[in-house]
Amino acid sequence: MVNSSAVHRLRLVSGPEGVSFLLLLLCSVLKRTTDFNGVPVMGMVHGILFILYVVFWIMAWQTQKWDTKRGVLLFVLSVVPLGGFVAERMLAKEERAVSGKAAPATA
Repeated sequence: MVNSSAVHRLRLVSGPEGVSFLLLLLCSVLKRTTDFNGVPVMGMVHGILFILYVVFWIMAWQTQKWDTKRGVLLFVLSVVPLGGFVAERMLAKEERAVSGKAAPATA
């Protein structure tokens, strides 16, 4: 059984956390190749989103009673570039399966 609120919160923060990670990597490159230094700002934004992800991850793991493999996978996805997007898709699929909504058709 899926506790939709716990999974939903984790899913909602997964995408923005993934975007902030990519932007932080971009800012790091720009800092070393140009005069632009957005690392302090993006570092703070990413740090807050990462902390939210970890808090929501712990809450979802506890309420969903995921096995260790699934719990660790969802954490590892938070520290891998593009992993936040993969986690979001996994969690959205899980939410759709439980709510009975059909997955949207893909071309």
